[in-house]
Amino acid sequence: MLCGLAPIESGAILWNDVPIQKQRADFQRDLCYLGHLNGLQESMTVRENLAFTAALGGFSTDEGSIRSILARFGVPGRGEHLVRHLSQGQKRRVALCRLALSQAPLWVLDEPFVAMDETGIQMLTGLIAEHLANGGLTVLTSHQAVEIGAIPVQILELRA
Repeated sequence: MLCGLAPIESGAILWNDVPIQKQRADFQRDLCYLGHLNGLQESMTVRENLAFTAALGGFSTDEGSIRSILARFGVPGRGEHLVRHLSQGQKRRVALCRLALSQAPLWVLDEPFVAMDETGIQMLTGLIAEHLANGGLTVLTSHQAVEIGAIPVQILELRA
């Protein structure tokens, strides 16, 4: 519902004081979603995936930026590899690169720590902290405690 993918039974989800259904294009441009699946096209290269994601967000990226972000997230030299040839952990790190390149102010992350080792978890929490420090907003679901450093978090715990 928060991403506008499922109908709302009652109430409204507002973005900049306007229901998201009344500003779908603007809201989608301001949103970056990362779910259980990495949102990567398996038949494209890592570089092509990142360039495509940037284009969908309405901005372009250059080779230097892509190389730099791949190195930052522990997958240097993988830009020309087809995504289908990467391990699950490498795919998740490329998905983190998508987040890092995103200029969207709102990140919705569904279980983002799945299939991540401790280093990947630290990379992601650091990326979220950086996004929040730059004025962004992150909504995430998790079955584990999440530490984002000194940044205060609001927790909504759902129980059956």
